[in-house]
Amino acid sequence: MNVLIIEDEKPSARRLQRMLEKLDVAVNVMLHSVEESIEWFANNDHPELIFLDIQLSDGLSFEIFESIEVKSSIIFTTAFDEYALKAFKLNSIDYLLKPIDEEELKLAVEKYRSLKPKLQNLQLNFDDIKKLLVNPLEREYKSRFTTKIGQHIKMIPVDEIECFYSENKGTYAHTVDGRDYLLDTTLEQLEDELSPKTFFRISRKFYVNVNAISDIISYTNSRLQLKLNNFNEQEVIVARERVKDFKLWLE
Repeated sequence: MNVLIIEDEKPSARRLQRMLEKLDVAVNVMLHSVEESIEWFANNDHPELIFLDIQLSDGLSFEIFESIEVKSSIIFTTAFDEYALKAFKLNSIDYLLKPIDEEELKLAVEKYRSLKPKLQNLQLNFDDIKKLLVNPLEREYKSRFTTKIGQHIKMIPVDEIECFYSENKGTYAHTVDGRDYLLDTTLEQLEDELSPKTFFRISRKFYVNVNAISDIISYTNSRLQLKLNNFNEQEVIVARERVKDFKLWLE
């Protein structure tokens, strides 16, 4: 299998390469910018499969294909919020949310291998995806959650929630009054229910409300530590793979 990685964060690219090698997938080339990729595609045979990061240091990776006909299958690697994931799925083999999970990567590779004979006529619509990234679809998101307390059902307005976090296989909402409520959901299910304008998934363990962030501190291994207004029970760390997109989200 002829595989190419386009990822501007070199540690992330090397990590993905090591994960693929465990699956007996050899990475032939790694590229790190739009400009470098355009030059490479213009002078080389296109690979069978591309692992494509959306946001590169010098622009959106879609710019690579504006003047080059895509002849490869694509698996997106992205930390973008979930409003665009449906488009990613419709226009690619699969998508992987950062930080990439080994089991999810394995399933994506297996999916590519099973679909490979049918992929010759796959047409990618980058314009539709790009529109969704720049102008997310207007849609309704949850305005409240419910939780059972004894014999009572309590309603929790979403704007009173500082963060959602997972612990011991449970998902909790931490509110502005310093309380924690166990919810009958998962962080994965929340991806379709929270507005990307207000909430961002900083790691596999945390979703944070932008209005609850009181301080942002540089942390080890190129990560960030967040201080929330009322959440002091544990460290809130932005995963290294999501730092760049977190900063973009803040803006």
